[in-house]
Amino acid sequence: MSTGLLILGAGGHGRVVADAALQAGYHRVAFLDDKAPALGSGPFVVLGPLAALPVVMAEWECTFVAIGSNSRRLELFQEPRRLGCKTPALVHPKAIVSPYAGIADGAFIAPGAIVNFGASIGAAAIINTGATVDHDCAVEAGAHISPGAHLAGEIVVGECAWVGIGASIRNRIQIGAHATVGAGAVVIRDVAERETVVGVPAAPLKRS
Repeated sequence: MSTGLLILGAGGHGRVVADAALQAGYHRVAFLDDKAPALGSGPFVVLGPLAALPVVMAEWECTFVAIGSNSRRLELFQEPRRLGCKTPALVHPKAIVSPYAGIADGAFIAPGAIVNFGASIGAAAIINTGATVDHDCAVEAGAHISPGAHLAGEIVVGECAWVGIGASIRNRIQIGAHATVGAGAVVIRDVAERETVVGVPAAPLKRS
């Protein structure tokens, strides 16, 4: 495995990624973040702003984008690739991933997550702590499956969609691109692109 990982984004998610990287075998990690040096990043070093990537990337074997915003993460994921950086997926050693699942570059699989047979996880997607993705699901680029959320079989979660903490989605459901499934929701019907659903069973959020 490459020994160094440069992480773009030093917020809470970035620090989780850094911890996972060290446990997965990387020997050193550091951050770029536009809030440096004011941003606290625990035991890790913030080398400078995101714009410093072309200057510092030669010192690092791999980069990883760890921005919480789905659309921003997917957008920023393209920059190191454009510069010729490696952008591998990162799987925590305590995640369970089928050898018959597909994990794209830049995806993050957190501790306790399960990705089952035939599932595909897109570029820069997040399968967060304790989330489960069952057989033949497709989690598209930039999507985020939050901690403790559960996807039954043959679900499609569209690009940059967000499935909230503890949500459950019935098999063969389609979640549209940039849609939001609220925390604890139980989804039994398809969710349209950019729609927000909440509740049990999940229904479109009524805005006052």
